[in-house]
Amino acid sequence: MELLSQRKLDDMTPKEIVSSLDKYVIGQDDAKRTIAVALRNRVRRKRLSKEIRDEVSPKNILMIGSTGVGKTEIARRIAKLADAPFIKVEATKYTEVGYVGRDVESMVKDLMATAVAMVREEMAKARESEVESNVESRLLDLLLPSLNVKDDESARETREKFRTMLRNGIFDNKEVEMNVQSVKPSVNIVGGGSMEDLQNAMNSLGSIFSGQGGRHMRKLTIKRAREIIREEEMDKVVDNDKAIDEAKERTEEMGIIFIDEIDKVASRGNVNGAEVSREGVQRDILPIVEGTKVNTRYGVIDTTNILFIAAGAFSLSKPSDLIPELQGRFPLHVELKDLSEEDFYRILTEPENAITKQYKALLSTENVEIEFEDEALREISRIAYDVNQTNDNIGARRLHTVMEKLLEELSFSADELSGQKVTITKEYVNDRLKNIVENQDLSKYIL
Repeated sequence: MELLSQRKLDDMTPKEIVSSLDKYVIGQDDAKRTIAVALRNRVRRKRLSKEIRDEVSPKNILMIGSTGVGKTEIARRIAKLADAPFIKVEATKYTEVGYVGRDVESMVKDLMATAVAMVREEMAKARESEVESNVESRLLDLLLPSLNVKDDESARETREKFRTMLRNGIFDNKEVEMNVQSVKPSVNIVGGGSMEDLQNAMNSLGSIFSGQGGRHMRKLTIKRAREIIREEEMDKVVDNDKAIDEAKERTEEMGIIFIDEIDKVASRGNVNGAEVSREGVQRDILPIVEGTKVNTRYGVIDTTNILFIAAGAFSLSKPSDLIPELQGRFPLHVELKDLSEEDFYRILTEPENAITKQYKALLSTENVEIEFEDEALREISRIAYDVNQTNDNIGARRLHTVMEKLLEELSFSADELSGQKVTITKEYVNDRLKNIVENQDLSKYIL
């Protein structure tokens, strides 16, 4: 089947993949190279003849490194880069078969549900102009319910004037009465469950309480009515069967499942109930990673060619504590290094989503301009690094706590500084943080 959209990844070399990751993740070159090759091999596999393609399976990756060094961010960015179905799960959320809790197959069901949503959105976007035209027409019908434009030139002119005003947002806050779908009752899945389990339960209850599943008249603003009508029109232009077929192919051929905290289910040598349970979760995960068929509401999904990326700090255990069969299914091991003081400085200055840029944007909404001197950024980096060394090492997340404390007063009184420019100097940083950093007991709670 021809894919609906050309993958951005298809024409990218491993070097270009690494370069794209560099925009958001500082350092960790070994991990980036390993993942870039794994992604490129997925593209190469698609170009093989069917006979040999079936023999080539993805090389799953185990990322080892302390919290906050970039494991999750790397996985999240490659999923966007590959435009592939992607979900992040935590190994600790799963329990053995027979116990109350989430079973491991739910990760595959959730991945497929994500793929279906992705494809439906793309299909709707491909016909966006048609959708928008239909939305406008329905909104004009709500605004001018009694206007007959069939043979009336004046009525047609009035409708076009209203169309222009509608596009300019003039009617956004005007209330109209509209026939809308009733909201189905909310459901809580006891012990957890997949997105698919939740949807099935909602559908079941919707049929039971059919009286609550119809339509009713409701007063809405044009802005809210536009959102509801757009969703309804998108549903009309999407071919559900085609979307499911496309989503199934993407899930099986390009899907990525990121299993975080895999170290938390590793056995540590003591034979007790907790250890047995952890090993049980590993054995349940094993067939999913090896390749099995999982029944979902959209059909059977083969997990053989899904790429699995597992990650863990392994501070209290080591990769060899995983059961041998599971170790063998993650042949590529990459170790992410702890962040240095220079890494912290680069994180503050280089990424496109740098936290300094975020704070500048936030305060600009209050008409306050902030500027960080280079010496101030160096000092923030030094403080974050030192606190990580003396307290728990939480990696780049330390910058968030340091920055929040540094700019707390400025954020609180931003409304009083409207129209002003504030320069963050090294002295300002030391004035705000010096006492906290020097008081080790205090820094444990504040930073």
